[in-house]
Amino acid sequence: MSRGPGSPATTGRSVLFALPAVLPVLAVLGVSLTAAVLQSLGLMPFIGPPDLSFEAWTGNTGELFRATGLSLYIAATATVFSVCIGFLIAAYVLAMPRMGRIVAALSAATIPIPHVIGAGAIGLLLSDSGFLERLLGMPDAFPVLVGGPWWIAAITEYAWKESAFVALVVLGSIARSVGELCDAAATLGATATQRILRVVLPLAMPSLAVSAVIVFVYTLGSYEAVWLLGPTSPEPLPVRAVRLFGSVDLAARPQAMATALVSVAVGAAAILAGILVLRRVRGFR
Repeated sequence: MSRGPGSPATTGRSVLFALPAVLPVLAVLGVSLTAAVLQSLGLMPFIGPPDLSFEAWTGNTGELFRATGLSLYIAATATVFSVCIGFLIAAYVLAMPRMGRIVAALSAATIPIPHVIGAGAIGLLLSDSGFLERLLGMPDAFPVLVGGPWWIAAITEYAWKESAFVALVVLGSIARSVGELCDAAATLGATATQRILRVVLPLAMPSLAVSAVIVFVYTLGSYEAVWLLGPTSPEPLPVRAVRLFGSVDLAARPQAMATALVSVAVGAAAILAGILVLRRVRGFR
């Protein structure tokens, strides 16, 4: 019987070791999602008798679709910028060991900063009377970045924060193996750009795919930055869910649960798509 790393015996043993940590998470997640579904259908009301109703799902379909589209736009745009900037940071750190250490330290220092503090800092930087507007001296021509229709300030905050996370993941996954391969490519006459595109980028693709899924799902459900830096209308999914859940009208709770469940469903679909992409990138079944 095979006892290698990919053998059934080894896989079964790994699953058994993971069960004590996974089962509590699955239990909490299952109970929470079940309660949310029941509340969205009117079967677990805060007031009154249970009454099966799809009003929370069908009564405001247009608003729900707009919130979903807006959340997808913010999450996708922030993810693209985060992955691109994070990869460039990682490539610079690998290409310039001395200055790269300083860049890596500065990038890693942003990771523990809470998003609410980062959103406040971006707001002070990009607002109409903020630091950047005063630095450039554009009191009348400065664009509306905070609270604007394109959600530029919120996307900037996510890209700034999450690019450091992407760079950290990429560096942790390829830092040991990429040096010798880049040296070999340089010996064969490859330029710096060719080494980045044909050596570093292929090696970093699995870690980029994983970090992109994590950033997308996190940004999709994040509340602080879009609430502080975005316009009041339209609302992305997390802002709409929190507003409806905190409403004095308890009849709005089913709509809040429906909004939250849509966010969970989109995030789950993104995770499944990321797993499929990662399998194709890494070439395993």
